[in-house]
Amino acid sequence: MSTRRINVFISHAWSYSGHYESLSGWIFDKSWRSGQASLDFRDFSVPKNDPIHDAKNNSELRDALYGQIRLSHVIVIPTGMYANYSKWIQKEIDGSKNYNKPILAVNPWASIRRSSVVAAAANKTVGWNKKGVVGGIWDLYNNV
Repeated sequence: MSTRRINVFISHAWSYSGHYESLSGWIFDKSWRSGQASLDFRDFSVPKNDPIHDAKNNSELRDALYGQIRLSHVIVIPTGMYANYSKWIQKEIDGSKNYNKPILAVNPWASIRRSSVVAAAANKTVGWNKKGVVGGIWDLYNNV
């Protein structure tokens, strides 16, 4: 039996924290296994108590996001429409590509409207359920 430590960055805007809270609860608040492997998911998202949205300029914001992304194995991005309007999301996608980190797009609650920006960048897309999300992370981690 082995343990796989998987660092996960969940993209979120604190004004849409419900998505983050659901995803983090599914991923980090339960023990997961795949075959003989125990999955130890670690949260490398931007913490609410230390938000980087107070960055003084775009360069500082980008560097802070890239620092978290660089240490992550998989980037999870909800495909809600707010993503089309977020400079954060684009920076996170750019950082993911820069560090060759796979992106898991999660379609909230089977929403018909999705961010085309996130959908185009995603390596895999799953629906809004915990087994799909965790399975998607595991698949991307194994294919890196």
